[in-house]
Amino acid sequence: MNHPDLILKNGKITTLDPIRPHASEVAIKDGKILATGGEGDLQAGPGTKVIDLKGHRVIPGLNDSHLHLIRGGLNYNMELRWDGIPSLADAMRMLKIQAHATPPGQWVRVVGSWSEFQFIEQRMPTLDELNEAAPDTPVFILHLYCRALLNRAALRACGYTKDTPDPPGGEIQRDKHGNPTGLLIARPNAMILYATLAKGPKLPPEHQVNSTRHFMRELNRLGITSCIDAGGGFQNYPEDYEIIRHLHERGEMTVRIAYNLFTQKPKQEKEDFARWMKMTKPGEGDAFFRMNGAGEMLVFSAADFEDFLEPRPDLAPSLEDELEDVVMALASNGWPFRLHATYDESISRFLDVFERVNREAPINQLHWFLDHCETISDRNLDRVAAMGGGIAIQHRMAFQGEYFVDRYGAKAAERTPPVRRMLEKGIPVGAGTDATRVANYNPFNSLWWLVSGRTLGGLELYPEANRMSREEALGLYTVGSSWFSREDGTKGMIAPGQLADLVVTSEDYLTVPEDRIRDLQSVLTMVDGKIVYAAGDFREHDTAPIPILPDWSPVKTFGGYGAPLWDGRMGPSSSSSHKAQANTTGLSQLWGSGCDCFAF
Repeated sequence: MNHPDLILKNGKITTLDPIRPHASEVAIKDGKILATGGEGDLQAGPGTKVIDLKGHRVIPGLNDSHLHLIRGGLNYNMELRWDGIPSLADAMRMLKIQAHATPPGQWVRVVGSWSEFQFIEQRMPTLDELNEAAPDTPVFILHLYCRALLNRAALRACGYTKDTPDPPGGEIQRDKHGNPTGLLIARPNAMILYATLAKGPKLPPEHQVNSTRHFMRELNRLGITSCIDAGGGFQNYPEDYEIIRHLHERGEMTVRIAYNLFTQKPKQEKEDFARWMKMTKPGEGDAFFRMNGAGEMLVFSAADFEDFLEPRPDLAPSLEDELEDVVMALASNGWPFRLHATYDESISRFLDVFERVNREAPINQLHWFLDHCETISDRNLDRVAAMGGGIAIQHRMAFQGEYFVDRYGAKAAERTPPVRRMLEKGIPVGAGTDATRVANYNPFNSLWWLVSGRTLGGLELYPEANRMSREEALGLYTVGSSWFSREDGTKGMIAPGQLADLVVTSEDYLTVPEDRIRDLQSVLTMVDGKIVYAAGDFREHDTAPIPILPDWSPVKTFGGYGAPLWDGRMGPSSSSSHKAQANTTGLSQLWGSGCDCFAF
């Protein structure tokens, strides 16, 4: 008898399977979905475990088509998270506490994933406030692709003085005496920000292992079971992949990763890829850890970074020749590729190159794709479709839509990106976040953005015509994303034969009030038919806790997204009621007038 290993019953299951779109039971065997059915349809056998879902909504495991998990995992335990924090006063209180706890030689890092518009104060911290909060501990705060704030201690740690020249493509803001103020401005790209961040100390390897495990568990808490890793600056292959490879060999991965290789050497990009072609190939690996192709950086001359506080950058005249050399080499060797693309003007130039390559080495079966595409035109959508390309979209505009509207106007912002038009033209679309250095890694924020069309600050960007229904948005985050790693048909649905990756949500994703979509999290996450995270009604099924290293880690005090371990009065807390109260009232209100918090 083919008895299941596990049956989940008494649930509201959104399968995304056209044959049976809704079910109340699901049976799992050997890491795959065995069957779905109505209440009482599925029969347990000897040894079958049965879990009562108690009426909770179940959705397929979320698959982020653009996440920097490998790099983020190496640093997660070092970073203080302002993601989801409701006020600047709360954020600065956290920073002050963490600065006090951080030992000499280490930094306090807030590395993206937040926006000034999420705060009730609607502003960023000042440099004076940073220096008051942390007079002795280096503090580095990254905000989007546009700027970084360093306190005086961080300027000393980086060696930035009156005599330090501005690096190419970046500005060190100075006072009237020529001394650095602590503000670094990305102009026209983010290299100055990332190069400065790279000056900070790293965790030792054993702590990087621990950090990566905690980051994966944090993603599991928010319903992520798979991602496509987009590589990143200062993420070298194979050196910076050894930690995740080690975890894979030990069977300790709880998020499936298909990874792309991101070139690291300007003017030597073709050599990078030629060397990697001798070391690996697309598809090498298994369903947990596999190589996916090239990108999101293919050549540095095509670095189309968005910073809507600055004019659109004019990319180098050398772009076409350099990009064609690399893409021709990739296509000729059957390597899929992805490319970071923001502006339609840049996309036109990229597609000119792709069309030339396509005439000699067809790319229409490679599952190549563009990332972001906030301002792509209908004409260029047609060109993408004609060459069999896809587009991976992310909620970057939720963090900086206000900047875009100020520069280009509300009308232009209505289709940034034009998701509905992409779907109408038959282009594969996968949803994601681009976490962690711009947007945050919470997929429910991204789903909320797709459904509501609004920024974190509440600005309505999109008309009804460019918003998604809840099921459409979920489809982009599951079935849609599977195309981008050539795993369509094996994941993304709760359907017989597909991988048993699924999520039980804290509230009903399909019926909860729209603004509460972004507050959802998982109460039961399964990967490969195994429970990797459980909370609330299902806490008894949770895995054994993992210690947090190092002892001073911000994760140990505050947790991850939305500071789930922190209630502002008593320090670490596992109480979900404290978190809910903090999210709705702001931690500064919980502290009361007697606290020593900052008055902003």
